[in-house]
Amino acid sequence: MFKTLSAENTFLAPPEEELADLAQSKIAIQLLPYEYTSSYHEGSYKGPKAIIEASHYVEFYDEETDSECYKETGVATLEELNFDGAVDAEAMKLIHNQTKSLLDSDKFVISLGAEHTVTGGIVSAFKEKYPDMFVLQIDAHSDLREAYQDNPYSHASVMARVHDMGIPMVQVGIRAQCKEEADLRKSSSKIQTWYAHNIHQNPNWIQECIEALGTNVYVTIDADGFDPSVAPAVGTAEPGGLTWFQGLDLLKAVSKAKNVIGFDIVEIAPREGDTLTEFTMAKLCYKFMSYLHHNKQI
Repeated sequence: MFKTLSAENTFLAPPEEELADLAQSKIAIQLLPYEYTSSYHEGSYKGPKAIIEASHYVEFYDEETDSECYKETGVATLEELNFDGAVDAEAMKLIHNQTKSLLDSDKFVISLGAEHTVTGGIVSAFKEKYPDMFVLQIDAHSDLREAYQDNPYSHASVMARVHDMGIPMVQVGIRAQCKEEADLRKSSSKIQTWYAHNIHQNPNWIQECIEALGTNVYVTIDADGFDPSVAPAVGTAEPGGLTWFQGLDLLKAVSKAKNVIGFDIVEIAPREGDTLTEFTMAKLCYKFMSYLHHNKQI
């Protein structure tokens, strides 16, 4: 049913071919190169493949967890989902259906996306399996506009679509939003936001975020949630984001305290001659996997 990449082309490129076999792997990585509504820097459709290629230079051993978790979990990577002729609602349906099939196959699903819009299709599938789920959003932007450039499926509206599903969310690192988004945040009991300027002034912010989440948590990571010094090649960079270790500390805490049901990494726009962002996000992906495995979640 699913076509997967060969071991030498899969995430991490493990020497053990069987660990890239979907049938033998607990983890399935789906590649979603959907880019239709980018509004600043384009090229995010190259992001999923760039992360996979960069992962071949990530060390198998994680010093924090003292593990090589891929040997215990296996990691299969699906071929890129084909979006030819599919945009907006049709594209979200394609993503929903593939995600649902992977969840029905009892896989831990990790999604590497282009623009943030893809998270809407992913989350709709998770919502069917986990009706009480929460979303933890790491991002520079609220993405809560009802529509942007007249498109309700814009990357700038993806969390509005998640909000429409009735899913509570915790937003972290926000430092760019319009008044419409701020008004929705203030009026909705389902949106709790930790702005970047609050984080830098509050040593207890991680614990507060964890306490605001329910048991089952889906994590969506927009690369621009990190400071541009950490992840510069993104669609819409904003100064003042999370440091590398702030991001890791948050992911460690949620891995320990909650049932993380899946996660995605989106909005990388690779640029020629600079591989920092894709390597950093590849390493982040493996670190998060290692934390989850260490806490017996995968």
